[in-house]
Amino acid sequence: MTLPDGGHPPAQKSYREATARRRLAGILDPGSFTELLGPSERVTSPHLASLGLSVAFDDGVVVGEGRLGGSAVLAASQEGGFMGGAVGEVHGAKLVGLLRRAERERPAGVLLLLDSGGVRLQEANAGLVAVSEIMRALLSARAAGVPVVGLIGGGWGCFGGMGIVARCCDGLAMSEEGRLGISGPDVIEATKGVEELDAADRALVWRTYGGKHRYLLGEADLIVEDDLAAFRAAAAELLARPRPLDLDSLAREHERLARRLADFGGCGDAAEVWQLAAAPEPERLPLLDADAFRRTVAPARRGEP
Repeated sequence: MTLPDGGHPPAQKSYREATARRRLAGILDPGSFTELLGPSERVTSPHLASLGLSVAFDDGVVVGEGRLGGSAVLAASQEGGFMGGAVGEVHGAKLVGLLRRAERERPAGVLLLLDSGGVRLQEANAGLVAVSEIMRALLSARAAGVPVVGLIGGGWGCFGGMGIVARCCDGLAMSEEGRLGISGPDVIEATKGVEELDAADRALVWRTYGGKHRYLLGEADLIVEDDLAAFRAAAAELLARPRPLDLDSLAREHERLARRLADFGGCGDAAEVWQLAAAPEPERLPLLDADAFRRTVAPARRGEP
């Protein structure tokens, strides 16, 4: 492809393949990010060390401040490369501290680049408490008027407690490659058997947890390509349209969920959901890129004006 001036468009840079810090560098304004509690501070998990396990000097999450489109924001990026981005005591405390800072300082918004398998089993109780504190701090920041946006497109997806955190955000942007859920496919297979969910069936997993399905159901507000620039644009768009955090909004969400359960509660597979949602040619939807998918299914999305 050649641009009108004879040049070529910039190469697409994968969000999924980038590290936590590279994702922040690609999303925020160039050179604007300042890390807080970085590796030089050596704040590590005491639980992992006591078990003789390796630690990371950032405990698997990068937090700091920067700018997006010139506006001051706070941002956190989970590193799936360390223990699957799982939340432990220090990891969770860094996220809580960032959100509490947002409540005090009132930046233009908070960006959460989510890439997590859930709570860290080696420090499960501390991780579970941390997730509850993250949710409370997130909702407090929103109540103070600070929008919080989640981005999901990493290799670990967003599961367990962090899946709940994601749905507490003002808005979510996902790539098709991203996944969102509570119990992951391996957990369901281990507890309920392969007849319930075959975790090795990648097509089944992605049409159940993937970005396209979550977008069609209305759980993700935007679906984008696996591209850092696309996620940057999505973050800016979602920050510009925060959701009110009030009882009327909560009631509307409950109505939407009740309607969804009534419409799709008997479906055994996401493909059936797509068919009942009146999406045209549902068997073709997995083949469409993000833009084409969004244009195709927009009229079918439930609970929207």
